[in-house]
Amino acid sequence: MMKQLRDIDFAVSPFIVIWEITQACDLACRHCRAEAIDWHDPRELTTEQGLDLIDQVHSMGAQIMVLTGGDPAKRSDIFELIRHGADLGLRMATIPAATEKLTPELIKKLKTSGLSQIALSLDGPNAEVHDTFRGVPGAFDLTMKGAQYIREEGIPFQINTTFSEYNLEYFDEIAELVKSLGVVFWEVFFLVPMGRGKLLKQMSARQYEKLFEKLYNVSKEVDFIVKITEAQHYRRYVIERERENKSLEKGSWEVELPDRMTRDFGPGGSIGHAPKGVNAGNGYVFISHIGDIYPSGFLPLTTGNMRQDSLADVYRDHEVFRLLRNADSLLGKCGLCEYRTVCGGSRSRAYAMTDNVMAPEPFCVYNPRKKSASK
Repeated sequence: MMKQLRDIDFAVSPFIVIWEITQACDLACRHCRAEAIDWHDPRELTTEQGLDLIDQVHSMGAQIMVLTGGDPAKRSDIFELIRHGADLGLRMATIPAATEKLTPELIKKLKTSGLSQIALSLDGPNAEVHDTFRGVPGAFDLTMKGAQYIREEGIPFQINTTFSEYNLEYFDEIAELVKSLGVVFWEVFFLVPMGRGKLLKQMSARQYEKLFEKLYNVSKEVDFIVKITEAQHYRRYVIERERENKSLEKGSWEVELPDRMTRDFGPGGSIGHAPKGVNAGNGYVFISHIGDIYPSGFLPLTTGNMRQDSLADVYRDHEVFRLLRNADSLLGKCGLCEYRTVCGGSRSRAYAMTDNVMAPEPFCVYNPRKKSASK
């Protein structure tokens, strides 16, 4: 059974660890953070090194480990890696690409290996929009088939969607499609301009707010979790809405944010996100395919490497991680903001757009009321 989520001290243990087990992938997604390739990098962590990484993640007290890529299904040892983590009590999850490898046999084998949760990406309501974004014809149809295979196996199923100017106009249609797929979790990513995503047009701060409104309304209508990634100021939006609705007393921060909820989904166990806001390096750590340790996959600041460093030592003591966990080090209006400890803005986007990891969130309309700070 998972420990209570509220017991986690993010200065000691990450809530979630992401390991990019390979960059190999047969898709050519327009926003790809990893700038995935169609071959295996010979520098990938070996199976033995991966098993050791999983041991270290478990010993740190982390609860969720996601094997991502590229396409994690391109690694033949994925089943051994999942089984090892599951046997230790970690909730193991993965995100296979929608390619010909996404078969009923793959899903069955993932399940028998002990997989707790599986995600597929969906960035458009139809083949025309989605396949253009993913760079390969047929990806949408393979995603729909994969969703069916997952439902048939009874694995808790998640959809990941990245929004940018490219697909913002299709939000309502995408949301309706997600509702029809039997998901337990919809993770919505706000584009960070890195990798291939540098070439995509960013949404404006006002567009963020309009999308926040839509996501908040959807979260109130559905029985699955709506979680927001790389738009931490959505937490401020939700708190404000809850106060307007008189569901939250003035001055109180105790609100069940949609991206923090935990629910029980039967045999799959309880899933959800942390009881306080996760941000790069604060409850979150990323390991690249070659073992480099980053605060986030969207924040490419190398702080060590698994081949020679202890993950626990890097996460707990490296100056970059310590800085990211110190809300009082935030600059500009993020440093002045009364929501800085529950929000903090996207450190990844701030770094991508300014080269300063503690700079203000570039796409936040909020003007802080806090007057006492000197930043």
